Amino acid sequence: MRAALSSPPAIRRSRTMFGLWAGLLLAIGMSQAPADENPADEKVFGWVEKATLEPWGVEVKAKLDSGALTSSLDAREVERFEREDEEWVRFRLELEDEVTGELFTHEMELPVYRSIRLRGAGGTDRRPVVLMKVCMGDTVYEEQFSLRDREEMHYPLLLGRRTIGHLGFLDVRETFLSDPQCDEDSRLVAHEPDQD
Repeated sequence: MRAALSSPPAIRRSRTMFGLWAGLLLAIGMSQAPADENPADEKVFGWVEKATLEPWGVEVKAKLDSGALTSSLDAREVERFEREDEEWVRFRLELEDEVTGELFTHEMELPVYRSIRLRGAGGTDRRPVVLMKVCMGDTVYEEQFSLRDREEMHYPLLLGRRTIGHLGFLDVRETFLSDPQCDEDSRLVAHEPDQD
């Protein structure tokens, strides 16, 4: 009965050849994706890049972290408060400008876009998230940033998956593939609430 179910050698060879040809054609087709699916001008960033916080142009090192969903910015003295029945946050930026070596400090008050709750070994942490602008390459991106004292961290700016998805490609083998070159005429990619 078993011999009756098996294919003759000629048919088996034909199926094998068909499978090899189909695999080869599939591999060739996949390696030649249409130009509109992977444009040549798609930006590639390393896992550490230089970025500027806008509108001040303060240059900082940014870690692109695909393990984090939301971006995070070093903020000191974070304090929530109410303004006209809305939640706001007051905080201070204290960043060393990578170009000048000078300390940049600026007190800010912004509306809280949302709050996130993070659980870790030290317990639960609730952080405010605000919308701010960062320059990467030649484009300004309005992104969500959770505010956290990152003084003990090596990178004052962490860019998570939400932001990385707007930037282009991430090459985890490389660092410093682009320099921030934004000015008042730079393209602005505004935050889209639909993508939250």
